[in-house]
Amino acid sequence: MKRESFKSRLGFLLVSAGCAIGIGNVWRFPYVVGENGGGIFVLFYLLFLVAMGLPVLTMELAVGRGSRKSAVLAYKELEKPKSKWHIHGWFAIFGCYVLMMYYTTVSGWMVSYFYKFVTGEFKAGMDVDATGSVFSDLLADPKQMGFWMILTVIVGFIVCSRGLQNGLERISKIMMTALLVLIVVLAVHSITLSGAGEGLRFYLIPNLSTVEKVGIGNVISAAMNQAFFTLSLGVAAMEIFGSYMSKDHALAGEGVRICALDTFVAVMSGLIIFPACFSYGVEVTSGPKLIFVTLPNVFVNMAGGRIWGSLFFLFMTFASFSTVIAVFENIMSFAMDMFGWSRNKTAIINCIIILIASLPCVLGYNVWSDLHLIGGRDVLDSEDFLVSNLLLPLGSLIYLLFCVTKWGWGFDNYIEEVNTGSGLKMSRKLKPYFQFVLPVLILIILIQGLL
Repeated sequence: MKRESFKSRLGFLLVSAGCAIGIGNVWRFPYVVGENGGGIFVLFYLLFLVAMGLPVLTMELAVGRGSRKSAVLAYKELEKPKSKWHIHGWFAIFGCYVLMMYYTTVSGWMVSYFYKFVTGEFKAGMDVDATGSVFSDLLADPKQMGFWMILTVIVGFIVCSRGLQNGLERISKIMMTALLVLIVVLAVHSITLSGAGEGLRFYLIPNLSTVEKVGIGNVISAAMNQAFFTLSLGVAAMEIFGSYMSKDHALAGEGVRICALDTFVAVMSGLIIFPACFSYGVEVTSGPKLIFVTLPNVFVNMAGGRIWGSLFFLFMTFASFSTVIAVFENIMSFAMDMFGWSRNKTAIINCIIILIASLPCVLGYNVWSDLHLIGGRDVLDSEDFLVSNLLLPLGSLIYLLFCVTKWGWGFDNYIEEVNTGSGLKMSRKLKPYFQFVLPVLILIILIQGLL
């Protein structure tokens, strides 16, 4: 079967950025910036994004483009005879399945809130208890949560069943363009609110007293973690898009563009959140509470809040759904490559698998609310721990070692693939850093995540 390919370079960049851009950009990044010294944290974040995130991103893309195959077969194509690197491919795909077991539910929350703002369930003048109860009522209702999860999964596989160019690429172009327009509109609106300046100062101006209080070591650690996890590396989510790429452009330049789009959305999210929260005297938190309690409380007290709330959750829907369909494509490509199934058959089978596998997360907030798994965590947090704290850093370390050691694909093969095409090149002088320093940095993140 002839390998599918992207119709355009823009399509590749928007699909790849859409995979990287997710809910973590919005409900975690701005809060971590504000709590860790504002602009100082951002500088460390950018440093680690270039020093850690970008190299591993080029490695995943290089493995994909060099093999023209999905996770398991990519390793088999490039590894030396009798090697076992391809075993990681199975773990990578397992990670994608586990990620979708809870991400589809969270994406469904976004669609649900968009619907609630559009239909007027959120009314002007609601207090924080009223807005908070909307979220708690949603979590307590397995039928409502199940409906939005099922809708997300079915629509996602319908998009992917239409093919790479006509499905994933076309829809991602529309969604990502709309997302970028929406985030600019929302940010401009927030920074023009009265009292927004205080929020901007808290968010972006370097704050040495905050750094001193938190500790420079903790600030650096937080920046390293954010830079590493923002690109969702280690589970072949980016590798698959490398397998669809042309050889026209060098991978370092493409990686920089993906990182830039991801960072743009993360930084702009803070320009929406902090000015609005400070303007209305609402304390900023991180995680689901920020998105589903704090911000709705801001919107319902804002002039035209129903419109701004609808636009914000439309933006969040696009941010989360772009990740969903990107990971669905990885899962489907794997099944088509391994088992020779047609795209439609693959979509139907995996749709059923994901629907069933996503039910524990839906039920974990109501029917199975007493169920606690890894370290006393609920279902969603346990699934997230498995992916974020184990599979992502461990998978990234394996991709790194595969690309830079003589037992794997090897540094020479990797650097040749990375530098094929026009654009920014990766220097061969980085070999010692890739072989001896970068593995240690990723090990630090892995160990921190497991402690």
